[in-house]
Amino acid sequence: MPLRLVFMGTPDFAVPTFLEIVGRGHEVVAVYTRAPKPAGRGMALQPTPIEEEARRLAIPVLTPKTLRNEEAQAVFRAHSADAAVVVAYGLILPKPVLDARRLGCFNLHASALPRWRGAAPINRAVMAGDAETAVMVMRMEEGLDTGPVAMAERLAIAPDMTAGDLHDALARLGADLMARALAALERGTLALTPQAEAGVTYAAKIEKGETRIDWTRPWAAVHDHARGLSPFPGAWFELPEAKGKARIKVLRTTRGEGSGPPGTVLDHRLTVACGDGAVRILQLQRAGRQPMMADEFLRGTAVEPGTVLA
Repeated sequence: MPLRLVFMGTPDFAVPTFLEIVGRGHEVVAVYTRAPKPAGRGMALQPTPIEEEARRLAIPVLTPKTLRNEEAQAVFRAHSADAAVVVAYGLILPKPVLDARRLGCFNLHASALPRWRGAAPINRAVMAGDAETAVMVMRMEEGLDTGPVAMAERLAIAPDMTAGDLHDALARLGADLMARALAALERGTLALTPQAEAGVTYAAKIEKGETRIDWTRPWAAVHDHARGLSPFPGAWFELPEAKGKARIKVLRTTRGEGSGPPGTVLDHRLTVACGDGAVRILQLQRAGRQPMMADEFLRGTAVEPGTVLA
């Protein structure tokens, strides 16, 4: 028998899993997501990607500000679902909510737990230069991403892969993984394995103060920093221009040739010296403009060798 489920998710990352669950024939009786936020030039309220998909499928949507009060918990219990599926929801699930479902609440987490528990596991894995990561289905408990793991799929992180590339790959992989976990749950064969006590790291939320590029770091660290923040929020530098300084986001880089004082442009291909070695900028974005490849950018903006980026 298909499961009766509550789905809890918010961003694009959650959409493949949501659609896969519905496509597999499970009954999603309610969708929980974050409330719409003002966006765009007109600041009109913009529903989350999950809300848009749920409304398209005529599934009831709830957007509570908290699940900590008795009223919200009573509503959650009233769905009489077998289990809840949680993918990047954004609200903490208190114990009464975690205990409300007969089979439990299952979270899709984008890291090789216990490494990178927390808010930004994809960004942090790339920023740290990790060679691989994973997506895991975990039965939730009160701790931050501490629950036992049901299933996992590992994925190599290519040397020039960005956080955006990894996000999309893990979203696709995770959708199939959650579907398989729910099939096992339905059959009563889902096995849970406690997380290892060693190797715990935390993926803190990305703060604005850590997005500026520090050219004094080794090239590999600069490269990992830029790709780990691409496409959002974006690592950036300031380019000196006649009218002041322009803020430029760096979206893709690779290892460059040459060396020099950190931050110095070394050639006509946007190779920039770092504290050790150099990176070559492949794709970038001027504030308020569309992303563009470096050669296209250079056709409209002269950046001569010897220019020092701040």
